[in-house]
Amino acid sequence: MKELQTKLDQIYSLLEASNVDALWLRLASSFAWATGGKSSYINTASSNGLASLLITRDKRYVITNNIEMPRIAHEEDLLAAGWEFAAPEWHTNENPVAGLTNGLRLAADGCEAGAVDVSGAMARLRANLQPVEVERFRQLGRICADAMNAAIHGVQPGMSEHEIAALLAYETERRGAQAIVNLIASDERIFRYRHPLPTDKKLDRYAMLVLCGRKWGLVCSITRLVYFGRLPDELQRKQTAVAVVDATYLAGTRPNTKLGDIVAQAQESYRLGGFGDEWRLHHQGGPAGYEAREYLGAPGSQDEVHVGQVYAWNPSITGTKMEDSVLVGADENVVLTAIDGWPTIPVEIGGRIHERPAILEV
Repeated sequence: MKELQTKLDQIYSLLEASNVDALWLRLASSFAWATGGKSSYINTASSNGLASLLITRDKRYVITNNIEMPRIAHEEDLLAAGWEFAAPEWHTNENPVAGLTNGLRLAADGCEAGAVDVSGAMARLRANLQPVEVERFRQLGRICADAMNAAIHGVQPGMSEHEIAALLAYETERRGAQAIVNLIASDERIFRYRHPLPTDKKLDRYAMLVLCGRKWGLVCSITRLVYFGRLPDELQRKQTAVAVVDATYLAGTRPNTKLGDIVAQAQESYRLGGFGDEWRLHHQGGPAGYEAREYLGAPGSQDEVHVGQVYAWNPSITGTKMEDSVLVGADENVVLTAIDGWPTIPVEIGGRIHERPAILEV
């Protein structure tokens, strides 16, 4: 397959650049990237799967155990794809990697004893999507948008945050994706916490739903908010200000632009809106791929935007937030998680109108 051969070529180039002989990929995200979207995990909360990949200059192995081998070999089709398996019985302490790399210089996608850490380089490889991956991301964006739309329209005052999270998970999973990040806040908790794990608190008027959905190893992000009643003036002012910041990110995320420059433009938008320090209270997002964020857009970052990348910016002003996954095209950007019929706030930047999602008033 062209996709897999391209990735092997990228790995061989990484071996040369890092002056090593073998690469050990333990992260579930790296496994999915290198195999065209296959799954190595059992526990979805674990960064490392129960299978890993070892690639040398002339061999490629799946490292796992005798429990996982049948599914990964046959259901994930890796045996047919030409991968060799090293799968000792589950109860042994045998480490096949040590024997297979004896005398070789080893690199890894994380911190491993005796290996060169190439996690940064791997993140950038995972973020630069091939056309086939872009098409998968388009489908995943539609899944996540539809799941969010269905879930948020099912939210009612009196529901607990756990019930809302269950609804969002249900709508995501029934469409074939996993809700690997499922954050819910209601009322005052939206103002207190940027990463609100759901609790037993019951919704009064205001709810925020945050989803990172995973399918084919790719991860897509979307946030939406709903208010029961008339939106208070202060929230209206904040959502208008954050819409300008969000539009600034979308307008600035164009090929060959440095992420640090995009963040600087957004910082100025925060300031002009009267919320100059809010960017300090939460990271602003960055390129997505096989992680929700492969790396972050931060002040001074020299990383550049490339065609085919997907960005998930998430500007927030205490009490409100915006987040979509956006594909960088050669001519224009495409919001992959847009919801048809959702209320929007029009923001003009450089002569173009960017429609950003408003808080849904019910």
